Amino acid sequence: MNLDVRLLASDLDGTIIRTDGSISVRTIAAFRAAREAGIHIVFVTGRPVRWLEPLRAAFGHLGTVICSNGAVLYDLEAERLLKAQTIDLATLKSVRSLILDAEPSASFAAETTLGLHLGPGFAEPGPHAEPGRFPELDLDSAALGEDGVVKFLAKSRTRDSDAFMAAVAEKISALVSLTHSAFNVSLLEMGHVAVDKSVALAAYAAALGIGPESVAAFGDMPNDAQMLAWAGHGYAMASGHPSAHSAAAHLAPGIEEDGVAQIIEEILALRNPEILAP
Repeated sequence: MNLDVRLLASDLDGTIIRTDGSISVRTIAAFRAAREAGIHIVFVTGRPVRWLEPLRAAFGHLGTVICSNGAVLYDLEAERLLKAQTIDLATLKSVRSLILDAEPSASFAAETTLGLHLGPGFAEPGPHAEPGRFPELDLDSAALGEDGVVKFLAKSRTRDSDAFMAAVAEKISALVSLTHSAFNVSLLEMGHVAVDKSVALAAYAAALGIGPESVAAFGDMPNDAQMLAWAGHGYAMASGHPSAHSAAAHLAPGIEEDGVAQIIEEILALRNPEILAP
């Protein structure tokens, strides 16, 4: 491994955030030690800004976050939005129509810079549905365009995520970037056609004067694949999706084994050989 790892880039869910929503003590300690050693830290997630509370709870105000699969850059230390790449409403209407051609029962939602807008049938039924909590999705609304859609979501209840994506990819890939990131729900995630995690991470690293050879990246799902392939040290979680495994040069132990923490500890040990001495 190259000793000159200057930037750690980590996905959240399934990579460092467990199914119960927690981040292990060992993982927290590893990231803090890396920061103290002078390594830059950026979290790269499909989550919107409004879902960053697990990071705040675990790390306080540590690092920068690339949200919504690369569409949003957020400074967690200053709690401010730095950049957002939005999708115009005309494109979204075309995409919705094309998806409905392939999956007539699909439902939709849109994440803006300010919050979530839900289309009919998108929310799961049950006691936690909380009707009225989120505004209705209206792709003819000028206000929606002004807020700026950073991620468009489509849900299927008849196909799994891989099959759903395969059914629509050829139709919409020229209009939006397309991926998915969940094992337990068939949910497609779409962003501006020029956006994915690798694009945002490359730009962030370049602004720091860091090239891919000095970046270690961690992820577990299809939305991490480009990032894992771009990084000089790409690690897919053993517990992750096959597409992440194919994209990454390396395999990290699974999330329940604190795989990311194990790799960070190895990186720090190689930078400081004296800590390997008994």
